[in-house]
Amino acid sequence: MEMPSMSLLSITPMYVAVLGVLFIPFTLRVGLYRVKNSIDIGDGKDNALIKLNRGQGNFIETVPLAVILLIVMEILGASSTWLHTLGALLVVGRCLHYVGITGAGPANCRPVGMFSTLGVYAVSSFWILFHTLG
Repeated sequence: MEMPSMSLLSITPMYVAVLGVLFIPFTLRVGLYRVKNSIDIGDGKDNALIKLNRGQGNFIETVPLAVILLIVMEILGASSTWLHTLGALLVVGRCLHYVGITGAGPANCRPVGMFSTLGVYAVSSFWILFHTLG
């Protein structure tokens, strides 16, 4: 089947793909840690696994809504500047949060990453409201 030449979404899919690729090592780190430490179910009261689980879990808890907001913005005609700025902020924010919460980097990365993600939520939500109610 041939794809249409013009797509409704041209920018957001790139960020969706990058976030999807990032989720792979986040998930693999949990699985490999479980295998290495023989922890099949739960967290085994293992602090390192708890951190890995929360890093992966927080990613999957926060990324879907942010992606939906970016998709809606693009459908409503947001400029590439808005979409690239917010998409990049989301990717960087999720990476910073992950390294902060899992201990793979400085702990202060965690709040910076969460603030970045919440910034994407706020800016995109207000952009959508302004452009649909305005």
